[in-house]
Amino acid sequence: MSIHLVGGGWRESGDPEVYGRFIAEASARAAGSSRMVPRLGVIVVAEEDADDGEVRRSYRAALEAVGPCDPIVTVVAEGEQLPSSVLSDIDGLLVGGGLTPAYHHALEPLYDEVRLLVADGLPYLGFSAGAMIAAEHALIGGWRIDGIPVCPSESAEDLEEVTIVSGLGLVDLAIDVHAAQWGTLSRLVAATQAGLVPGGVAIDEGTVLIVGDELAVAGAGNVWQIVETDDGVAVATLGGGE
Repeated sequence: MSIHLVGGGWRESGDPEVYGRFIAEASARAAGSSRMVPRLGVIVVAEEDADDGEVRRSYRAALEAVGPCDPIVTVVAEGEQLPSSVLSDIDGLLVGGGLTPAYHHALEPLYDEVRLLVADGLPYLGFSAGAMIAAEHALIGGWRIDGIPVCPSESAEDLEEVTIVSGLGLVDLAIDVHAAQWGTLSRLVAATQAGLVPGGVAIDEGTVLIVGDELAVAGAGNVWQIVETDDGVAVATLGGGE
């Protein structure tokens, strides 16, 4: 089973190239429990004025458009934390998009349990915020380092300084998202150069990085790899695009 990291770009019509392997892996796990259709635990931290019913409908529609599945969508408001029951009797876990610091707060009490489930073979898909908090050193927002702008302020996630926290630890490199669309590649480059993170990947919208026995990239965009070098920082693409 794999860890699927999506760079954002939600499409209610579904995106088989991005979500198909995740649902296939959840289906394989479900078969071990004699379930014909996989139960997908879907966690969404929504803004206070969001329509919870519409959020649930949107996530269900997008996933069901890709393949047979039973999305169990849990919506909590920013500032709330999740009960461990959201992880019960599921064949795959999808952590959605929104304000990344709010996702970190909502899921932090469950980090140990999620790690154990994933180690036991539960497929994990992080969409945008859900991808960012999957890292051991999780970059959760900000647009300045030592007061100097490193990305557009609109990408700051309500944080001023670039902020790193202890994340889920499912991958050992930092993750940034909406790379080409929001200009966040420069944030991850700057964070690596400043020694805040040991390198990482920045993922375009409509694109997934699949971390399993080997790395795979699928979708419409690129995954940008940032590594430390003797001379500073190097940037290269891992693949993707058409």
